[in-house]
Amino acid sequence: MRSSAKKTPKEGTEITCMFLDVGGVLLSDGWDHHARRRAATNFNLELVELETRHHLTFETYEEGKITLEEYLLRVVFYKERPFSQAQFCEFIFSQSKAYPKMIKLIRQIKVQYGLKVVVVSNEARELNLYRIQKFNLDGFVDSFISSSFVHIRKPDPDIFLLALDTAQVPSQEIVYIDDTPMFVQVAKELGIQGILHTDYASTCAKLASFGLLKKEGIFHEAN
Repeated sequence: MRSSAKKTPKEGTEITCMFLDVGGVLLSDGWDHHARRRAATNFNLELVELETRHHLTFETYEEGKITLEEYLLRVVFYKERPFSQAQFCEFIFSQSKAYPKMIKLIRQIKVQYGLKVVVVSNEARELNLYRIQKFNLDGFVDSFISSSFVHIRKPDPDIFLLALDTAQVPSQEIVYIDDTPMFVQVAKELGIQGILHTDYASTCAKLASFGLLKKEGIFHEAN
């Protein structure tokens, strides 16, 4: 049962649901250009060629239309290598790191305010499943609207519409946290209030403006 002591946002509409990105918010990006640069160095790959091949096919992989094995065959293993796919996959998975303060914050807000939590993310299937399990994201996330699961990627508004249908919450009762300005803007066009995540402290301040934090509460516990 929700606490009667919950605050409401400035507009007077109670926030009952939170949409979240994963990479850059709860965890590091899974396979970004920094990780690919490290891979090129570690495995002695030509970075420009790796990047070119990656950009030609990654959207297809991120939409769940090809497997990780197929992606790697196009990007890395189109010719013989002195290392295995298993070794390269292990390297990819090892790039994911948690942001413990953000995870703790979302967990506490969910419990304190009884919110639904829905992930809306562009994530490739194998990496997504690994990250969900490794960092116990399913311990506090109610639904995962991931591009590889639903075959739609942000900034396509359809992924947000699918998340709204899944959550069954009016858009004005949702706050969405993402570190990409365009994605926050697209959500806003659908009536979803957004927070552009740049760092922990500023996101806490913005959450407080929606009535989801007390000055003496969660924010100060983690600082």
